[in-house]
Amino acid sequence: MIRFLAWRSGRALLTVLLVLAGCFGAIRMTGSPVDLLYGDGATPEQIVELEREWGLDQPLLQQFGTYLRNIARGEFGVSIVERRPVVQVYAERMGPTLQLAGLALLVGTAVGLPLGLAGALWRGRAVGRMAMALAFVGYAVPGFIMAIALILVFGYHLNWLPSTGASTPAHYVLPTLTLALPLMAVNARYMRSTMLDVLNQDYVRTARAKGLREPRVIGLHALRNALLPLITVIGLEVAGLVNGSLIVETVFSWPGVGKVLTGSVSRRDFPILQFGVIAYAVVVVGVNLAVDLLYALADPRVRVES
Repeated sequence: MIRFLAWRSGRALLTVLLVLAGCFGAIRMTGSPVDLLYGDGATPEQIVELEREWGLDQPLLQQFGTYLRNIARGEFGVSIVERRPVVQVYAERMGPTLQLAGLALLVGTAVGLPLGLAGALWRGRAVGRMAMALAFVGYAVPGFIMAIALILVFGYHLNWLPSTGASTPAHYVLPTLTLALPLMAVNARYMRSTMLDVLNQDYVRTARAKGLREPRVIGLHALRNALLPLITVIGLEVAGLVNGSLIVETVFSWPGVGKVLTGSVSRRDFPILQFGVIAYAVVVVGVNLAVDLLYALADPRVRVES
């Protein structure tokens, strides 16, 4: 198990480093932040001084090496625009993002799994077909289209719910639904598929042949085994929430880290953007690593094959 953990952790660290290196080089190809902050109002001497202050006068590899050394010391830099430590900037916006992502994951799981279970147990009936139709809609419609549609219907025409900000509980409804609907669809489809597979297994038929009542067969024998493959699905959904939050927070003007990250792109705020990429990469890679470890604990054959 230690060898398995070391191997997967090493791959995860290498992935984060490659993502950071790609981002580090790509964002510097967009130009200097001095051009956006000062335009034609800065003299050549001021431009040289500012680039020296931000370390942009060094060769690219030297800049990257300096940045890695600073990361090893826990120093992630200071925002070029806000003149504050980037950790402080993100810490102030972390709460709304975590609340939104947590609510979306809760709603997507609590609604999606029963929908998938209904689609499997009552397949061919109206209830099962309706459950899968709802899942198909949530799976097929892109997130930004869903966000705009919800704003137009519930925010503009019906005027039931606010569509920007996060000051009241009502502000959470539309962005949470936007993030949760794709999760509902994925959970429902996978739950239906795995449940149908489990219901055809010999041990389920044996349990029925022994005279066990159907709720006990479903709850004790079928459902517990059908939930195991969903470990991967739910883990990937956590990683997917990272990407989805970028769109949702921008559309709904949500005061979270996604809006900070997208804003840093247009302003060429390199330290903010670099830290955001690191954080998002660590979340995605960390979730996948945790899923691998959970699978290894649940099924020893994973460790043997690896």
